Amino acid sequence: MDASVTRRGQPCWYKKDGIGLDAINDSFLVESCIYRLLRMYCRKQPYYVHLLELFTETSFQTELGQALDLMTAPPGQINLNRFTLERYKAIVKYKTAFYSFYLPVAAAMYMAGIDSEEEHNNAKYILLEMGEFFQIQDDYLDCYGDPAVTGKIGTDIQDNKCSWLVVTALEVMTPDQRSQLEACYGRHDDASVEKVKALYETLQMPKRYHKYEEESYTRLQKLIARHAQNLPHSVFLNFAQKIYKRNK
Repeated sequence: MDASVTRRGQPCWYKKDGIGLDAINDSFLVESCIYRLLRMYCRKQPYYVHLLELFTETSFQTELGQALDLMTAPPGQINLNRFTLERYKAIVKYKTAFYSFYLPVAAAMYMAGIDSEEEHNNAKYILLEMGEFFQIQDDYLDCYGDPAVTGKIGTDIQDNKCSWLVVTALEVMTPDQRSQLEACYGRHDDASVEKVKALYETLQMPKRYHKYEEESYTRLQKLIARHAQNLPHSVFLNFAQKIYKRNK
């Protein structure tokens, strides 16, 4: 739906010969397999209903995030006024953080017999922050990462994406620089893309990103100390250490 060419170093499924829009139905089949597997292996377990509710709620949250992402940057409609930090954080929270970070830990907690709402909220505080950190890294790597390492050809500039780079740049650029950005962002020609990247360099976006990365990692450590008092710190610390300074 975002017209990407590759994912995880492979051509996107819809790009395969003979697939095309059949990929939509294929995605429904994959999703249905989640519930078939849960029924097959967990139906007799006391946490079965918790897992069903967790997966259905997370699917809904992810769909909301994807919808907000698409509505914020519709193809061919360049409107930088939509690119606010508040909207960006909402997209990231629902599109990425819930399914990538909260879901796997919450599922493990239910399976381990931890079903307290308080403990799940504590985990959520940490994991949603971690998910935001992860997505901002993705946005940075889309522009500055090596496709041979990331497994993805970055197209956020061409696709008019509401990414951390453009949202942060808009907060610090001059009116003249904003005019330059409006003239080039969301365009697919190489010259426009290079002008946007040159503008990012002028605004020292790599330096701003690395400063954010250090601050976010410190903030995560504090959240873990504060909210994981009755949960194993190692689970959250291992997550944080795996994504800290990642390059793919």
